[in-house]
Parts: sequence; C-alpha cells; structure tokens
Amino acid sequence: SRVPPIPMVEGGRSGGRDPGGGVTGPSRRPEEPVLLAELKPGRPQRYDWKSSCETWSVAFSPDGAWFAWSQGHCVVKLIPWPLEEAELCKTSERKSRGSKAEARSRGVAKEKTLECGQIVWGLAFSAWPAAEAGETGPACAVGLPCQILATGLNDGQIKVWEVQTGHLLFSLLGHQDVVRDLSFAPNGSLILVSASRDKTLRVWDLSRDGRQVQVLSGHVQWVYCCSISPDCSMLCSAAGEKSALLWSMRSYTLIRRLEGHQSSVVSCDFSPDSALLVTASYDACVIMWDPYTGEQLRTLRHVPLHSALDYSSEVHTSSLRSVCFSPEGLYLATVADDRLLRIWALELRSPVAFAPMTNGLCCMYFPHGGFIATGTRDGHVQFWTAPRVLSSLKHLCRKALRTFLTTYQVLALPIPRKLKEFLTYRTF
Repeated sequence: SRVPPIPMVEGGRSGGRDPGGGVTGPSRRPEEPVLLAELKPGRPQRYDWKSSCETWSVAFSPDGAWFAWSQGHCVVKLIPWPLEEAELCKTSERKSRGSKAEARSRGVAKEKTLECGQIVWGLAFSAWPAAEAGETGPACAVGLPCQILATGLNDGQIKVWEVQTGHLLFSLLGHQDVVRDLSFAPNGSLILVSASRDKTLRVWDLSRDGRQVQVLSGHVQWVYCCSISPDCSMLCSAAGEKSALLWSMRSYTLIRRLEGHQSSVVSCDFSPDSALLVTASYDACVIMWDPYTGEQLRTLRHVPLHSALDYSSEVHTSSLRSVCFSPEGLYLATVADDRLLRIWALELRSPVAFAPMTNGLCCMYFPHGGFIATGTRDGHVQFWTAPRVLSSLKHLCRKALRTFLTTYQVLALPIPRKLKEFLTYRTF
C-alpha cells in the first residue's frame, strides 16, 4: 500500500481566495500539519562524537522519485519514492532487509546505502543529461537521463554518486574543512556550488570531470548555506554573519551584501520564479528580500507559542535553523529551536499552521508539493502534510512573467502602478 494521497484544497464558486494568491474552499484555513511517517537510523550510534546521528540535510530528487537523508554514522540512505506505507515507521535497516526481495521481484528501484567514510553534512540532487552512444558518464541506458547525488563531507571532500546504481562518480577535492551545503544549478548544466567551513564557496563543473571553476571568497565566518536561483542567474550564501551575500552566477562576482539581520544568517532560499529571496537567522527572524534591488519586503518574526502548545516548563529560544519555499511559491516552511515547524502564507505576517517537533535542523518541500520532510538532531526524518492550493490565475501569470523579467524590467513596463506592485511582490 502507498501513502494515501493528500487532498488538494480547491475552491468552487463559493470558495474564497487565500492571502497567498491561491484558491481555497469556503472560509477554510490550512489544516495543521499531520505527521505522515517517520524514518529512524538503523544502526546503533557510535561513542565517538564525530559519528553523531544528526540529520543536517535531506533532499528530494527534482523528479520526486528519490529521497536522500544524511543519517549520521557516515551513511546516506537513498530511498525510492513513494515509501511503502506498511514500512514507514520501521527503522530503515529493517526496511532495507525486508523489502529487497520484494523490490527485486517487482523489478523496481531499491533502497541503497552509501558509505561515505565521513560524516555527511550536505546533500544535493541533479539530473545527468541523457547520454548518446559513445559518450562517457553514469552507467545509465543510452538516451535516458540519470539522477546523481552530491554529498558534502566532514573532511572537505565532495563525493558524487550515481543514484540508480550507488556507484561513486567523482571525489572533488579543494575545501579545507567541512562541506556544509551543496546546490546544483537547476538548469541541468551540472554546475555545483559548495559551501564550507573554510569560509569559501567553490564552483564545480561535473560536465568537465568535476573541474573546479571558481573559488568565491568574501565571508569571514563558516559558510552554512548556499542556494542558486531557479533562473540560474544568482547565488545566495549565508554564513555565521549578520549579512547574506548575493553573487552573480554569470561572472562569479559579488553583487551585494544583504544587511538586516541582528545575528548569524544560517539558511536561505529563492522563490520558484527567482523574484524573492528569504533568509533565516538566529535572531528568530526570516527576512524576505527582492534580490534584484536588495530591498527588504517583509520580516517574519518567530514569536514563542508556549501558551498554545505546552511541551514543558522549559524555556526555548526561537533561533531558526532552516527555511524553504513551497514548489508553487505561495508558502514558506521554517524550523526553529522552539520545537515548532511553522508554515507561512506568502502575504501574511503570522504562521497559518504549526506542528510540534523536537530538535529540528532542516526542512524541504516535496518537489510536487503536499508535504514537507524535516531532519532532526537524533537522526530521524519526519514527513508532514502541507497545504496544497490551486494557484490563482493572477499568481500563475506573475510567476510566469517573473521567471524571465527582473524587477527593473517590470518597473520599466508601461503598465499601471498597482500592477507593477503586484508583479514585484510589493502588495504585502
């Protein structure tokens, strides 16, 4: 049996519009996230602190067919999607043993364990373009694209694996410390950006045998996060500093510093149309930026909610760990140290839904929407329902236009001011 489909929130003639530009049912709010499943590490934790179970990164392949999670113990689990419902709450080790024979008999993809030899911090998927006869590359069938997975390791290495076979394709050397995060260019060019505790970002071209293209220096603290815009024109990086850096992916030069946070910026993400950028900080705030102008459009403050959800008398901070956009661009998800997963509608200043979770470190939306994966300090991965909306025609048009028009190009159009404000997300 499969995970039951998550109902989409749709509105008919009697439906209303939500503040994020989607169509909803009559006076309906997004329901609170429901825990669908939980995966747990399948081998005992070692006594060495360097072999901790912390899940600092989770990732879905762009086509949604694979899920990867850094499990601790120098291990990455590669899991075909969707998960089998009967096995969702078992440990991954038991799942692996119990499903291999069945998977072989059905001829479907099997779960894989990647032994990386070092603690894994960052994960990123990309599709390897379909090979033609005589070309070298991953061992996939001629004419069929392959999925690859990059893993950022504790010793500064980046190992790149072929997903279908679990074979190691590249070991990229250059960083001098932990590779904390990874981001592939979404256009399939096989350009990979890595962020490291050595205070640099490095650009690699896997289509040229993993050649190092550029080293980006500018941070003075560990680099925690990097994100390439969907149009592949910009790169944002966040370090243990109060500012995030915005880089050109064409010239690999610094565009601007984004100043506004009061503490270390630890996470960043672009909207699906590249028109918005969000940064999350230990100051308990998410700032929404226009990356083209550097303007702050909105600040989302993580106010403690202990009166609503009472876990214990213990006081918890709201330091943020992770932020991500939903695939349609109408919602944000955040994970904070106050034991809450929050979901925000794009144009509201308060969360629209909450879920209690302990020790959350990272979050990521499924590429087709409907649920969120979160990783925790004890190596677990949890899957939560998330609002699914039918985007309004207005939002779809804005998203389509902003995919290829910068803010400056929109402002130069001979159209009414209110329409410009809508297209540049200034109607919040």
